[in-house]
Order: sequence, then C-alpha cells, then structure tokens
Amino acid sequence: MSKRIEHDFLGEKEIPHDVYYGIQTLRALENFHITGIPLMVEPIFVQSLGYVKKAAAMANRDLGVLDKDIAAYIIKACDRVIAGEFNNQFLSDLIQGGAGTSVNMNANEVIANVALEMMGKEKGQYDFCHPNNHVNCSQSTNDAYPTAFRIALINKLTGYSNTLGDLANAFGEKGIEFRNVLKMGRTQLQDAVPMSLGDEFKAFATNLNEELSRIEDSKRLISEINMGATAIGTSVNAPKGYADLVTQYLREVTGLELVLAGDLIEATYDTGAYVQLSGVLKRTAVKVSKICNDLRLLSSGPRTGLNEINLPPMQPGSSIMPGKVNPVIPEVVNQTAFYVIGADLTVTMAAEAGQLQLNVMEPVISFALFTAITYMTNACRTLREKCVLGITANAERTRDMVMNSIGIVTQLNPVIGYEKCSAIAREALETGKSVHDIVVKEQQLITQEKWDEIFTFDNLIRPQFIQ
Repeated sequence: MSKRIEHDFLGEKEIPHDVYYGIQTLRALENFHITGIPLMVEPIFVQSLGYVKKAAAMANRDLGVLDKDIAAYIIKACDRVIAGEFNNQFLSDLIQGGAGTSVNMNANEVIANVALEMMGKEKGQYDFCHPNNHVNCSQSTNDAYPTAFRIALINKLTGYSNTLGDLANAFGEKGIEFRNVLKMGRTQLQDAVPMSLGDEFKAFATNLNEELSRIEDSKRLISEINMGATAIGTSVNAPKGYADLVTQYLREVTGLELVLAGDLIEATYDTGAYVQLSGVLKRTAVKVSKICNDLRLLSSGPRTGLNEINLPPMQPGSSIMPGKVNPVIPEVVNQTAFYVIGADLTVTMAAEAGQLQLNVMEPVISFALFTAITYMTNACRTLREKCVLGITANAERTRDMVMNSIGIVTQLNPVIGYEKCSAIAREALETGKSVHDIVVKEQQLITQEKWDEIFTFDNLIRPQFIQ
C-alpha cells in the first residue's frame, strides 16, 4: 500500500495514500481507544461538520480572507461530505481528550484532501488547500465543534420527537379502542375506584405528548451558537463581520433558525443548554419507564396476576419453564431508560467540570446526548411496534374484578355516609362477602334500583354526584 508523509509540529507520520484524513486524525486513532465508536456512527454529526465548514468558507470568501477558487473547492468538498460520501473517513473516537480538536481536524483534513483531489492535486499537497489555513479559516475547535454538535442535536431531536409522537398516538388509539372496558383503578397497588381502561391508556398518551413541548423548548436553547467566537470568545483571527455572516450562511445551508449568542465569551464555555436537554431526555425516560412498569403489572400472571391486558408474545420466556412468556419489550425499554437516566448524570458532571473559558468535556457530553437520543428513539419505536399496537384487553376479567372489589363502596359515600361505608368495607374484607350482598340483600341500606342507578358503567367511569 502506497503511503504519503505528513507532518505537524510533533513530527512526521506515514499516512495510507488512499485515505482522506491526515496526521492529526491518525494521532487521534492512536491515542483514543475509549468507546470503539467512531464519529461515522453519527452521520448527522458528520453532516453538521460539513455544514459548518461550508458556511465558514462562504463567509471567508465574501470577506476576502479566503481565495475564491480555494473556497469554491472547499464548498464543493463540503457538499460531498454533507451528502455522506465520505462518512467512512470520520474515524475519531466519540470520547477523546482535546475538547473535540480531533473531530474538528478529522473534518478539516478530509475536506482539504477531497478539495485537493477535485483540484487535480495529490492528497497531502496542503500548499494548495490546507486543513488549518483554509478549511479552518476564521475558526477554532471551540466554536466549530459545538456549533456542529448543536446542529446535529437539533436534527436528531426532530427524529426523536416524531417517534415519541407516534408512540403517544398509539397509546391514544388504544384509549379509544378500550373506552368501554371497565376496570379497577389502583393507588399504592391497592384497589381504589373504578375507571375505564381506555382512560388509562389515554392518560399514557397525554403523559407522553407533554414531552414534545419540552423537547421543542430544548431545541430553541440549543439553537444559540457561538460561531465566530474562535478560541475563547474574543474572535481572534476572525475578520470583522464574520460571526454574523457565518451564522446567516449556516441558517441558509441548514434550514434551521440558528441564532448567534449575544456574549461569545459566555457562550464558548457555557453548557447549560446541554444540561437542560439532558434533563428533558431523563424526564421522558422516567415517564416511558413508568408506563412500561404499568404494562408489566397490568399483564402480570396471567393466571396468578392482574391479567387485565395481554401483551403480544414475542419469544419464549424461559429455558426451563415451558409456556412462560415474559414482557420482554417493556423490560428492554426499562433498561434503556435506566441508561438515559445515567447519561444525564454524565452530562451534569461534565458540564460542571468546565474551567474558565472552555469546557473541555464536551466530547463526553456529545457521546452521552447522542447515545441517549438514539437509544430512546429506538426504544420508543420498539415499544410502539412490538408491544403497544398489539395489546388486547381482558374485558370480562376486569369487570369481574371491579364488581367483586371492596373499592366500589366509595361510590356509596354520599348515600349512606363514610362511617357506614367503612363498616361495610371491613365486613366484606373479613367475610369475603360482596359489597352488593351486604348493602342490598343483608342490610337493605339501599334498593336494587338505587344500586343499579349508582353502579352503571357510565357512572363508574365518569362519576356523577348521587345521593
């Protein structure tokens, strides 16, 4: 295999001639064996780096600090990167030291060498298009990396919101399907008062739909960028007007409502928007996990548990117990939620660990947020497709449990009073008799007609005040 020689201020290295990355990317490959997950696994991030470098080249061209011909080749190279043509050249580990310098240089080197090839030059002939002097013109890792990261986050969140919305809609559709299924509501795992299974599932949908607004709020915070800040926010090495112009071009090439931060020094070290977003992801994970807990409880048994609903059987549940089927889809979603909750702590600690004018921990923040969004997207899709859509109700069993429950005595509070209802509940608990038999047949506290008026389906799920 033919090789080329590249150098940086630490020395020279041989680079395989067929690759588009250069010496600084090679050093990153040698230094950071952490996750084993390369940048190319997040193609949206690679695309976002292409957007940043393209907008920078356009702004630098307009301001006269970058030769128009070189800028044109850089822009064309960026378009090819944005299209995903060179994803396999983005090999830096997602967790790395250097505040993202390896990722930024990976992009600079690939784009420079793609541009050189289009010029008819050899890879590594950086006199004609240099990774630092030309592709990285008017930039620092400290503004290029977080800007690309934020663009990628916004685009990933769009996909996540769509998937979460689909899951909420699936629960809503089940709410309609189960609207006439009577069941017992429970508090503290004890019988409470009757309700509709449809209302229970509708509440799941409402619970998740609330998260869509929180995600949109987080996207607005993420949309504030520090492009043009360069190293620490003072805009060193950037021409006058560059920050506003590059932001304008970024809005055009991405189609996103990006906003330049008002204080570039503050924006260069602040990671509060990531903490906010991570908190929203954790909040949604907690809600989804709680719903999965409920699904596992409601389907428990089947013969010795609640057995109110049936989850689609996905696989045999035991290597030793024949016929056992486990709620594997809610279980895997629970586990995903636990990871996202843990990732939130990672983001919190990384955000707190920034010192002075830069937070060098942004790579682990990006890893935590990218994986959390990806895993939650996959989990929500899996929960919808392999579980929720196939849930069925055991309507006869749920009704029998309601009518045999002591909890229905609550409906009689306005008619015979709390003290009398308490005594009836105690007797029913001790003797195993039904509330109906004690109230109507034995003590004749109300007539059968009054009982039928109170205990209609509609009055049980949407109670009216009856005396």
